[in-house]
Formats: sequence, C-alpha cells, structure tokens
Amino acid sequence: MSVGTVRLTNAVFYAHHGVMQEEHRIGGRYEVDIAMKVDFEAAALEDDLARTVDYERVYSEVKEIIMGNKFFLIERLSYLIAHRILEREDMASHVEVTVRKANPPVGGPCDCAEAVYEAIRAGV
Repeated sequence: MSVGTVRLTNAVFYAHHGVMQEEHRIGGRYEVDIAMKVDFEAAALEDDLARTVDYERVYSEVKEIIMGNKFFLIERLSYLIAHRILEREDMASHVEVTVRKANPPVGGPCDCAEAVYEAIRAGV
C-alpha cells in the first residue's frame, strides 16, 4: 500500500466559540488545517476523484461543524472535525486537524492559540 497526504491549509471561518461570553456574542477568526493520509495511487493513475478524498466535501463538513455550533474549546472543534472526516471519507486512514483561534484573550499579545488532534481509523 502506498500512502499520500491530501491537505486543506488555512480554511478561514468567522465563528462564535470560546470560554468568554463576549467571544460567543462577538465571534472571531478561526483557521483550520487538515492533513489526511490516503492511498491515492489508484486515483492518481486513473485520474479518478472517487478513488481519493473529496476535499470540497471535507471543507463543507468543516464549515458545518464550525459555523453550526458554539463551543467553549477549540479542542472540541479539532476532535469533532477529525472524527467526522474519518466517518465520512472512507479513503482517509489517518487525519490530523489543527484549529487556530486568532488573537486569543490571554492577557497580552498573541497571534493565535491552536489545538492539534490526530485520529487513526481502527484496524489501520
């Protein structure tokens, strides 16, 4: 089996997550990176989307999770995204999701906070 990586890098959303009430009310910028391990040799040889992950569908799933909910933790977002991808994308054997929150309220200058979560399909 060969393995490749399909990535979505820096998908940006404006959403309402965070521990503070103000974050839920005002919202903020969230960035998401996804790396999916895939045996896409057949897709490459046959030029066939059905033999790899559909990153347009993956983006749509991420958007639904981030925009359709209000959570306290970015850890929850990264966890839910990773497991949704494994549930819906049969070709992905391993997923790493990074969720970044721009300008987190930490009491001083900070570009972002991020949570990275990895999930591996059972039996792989």
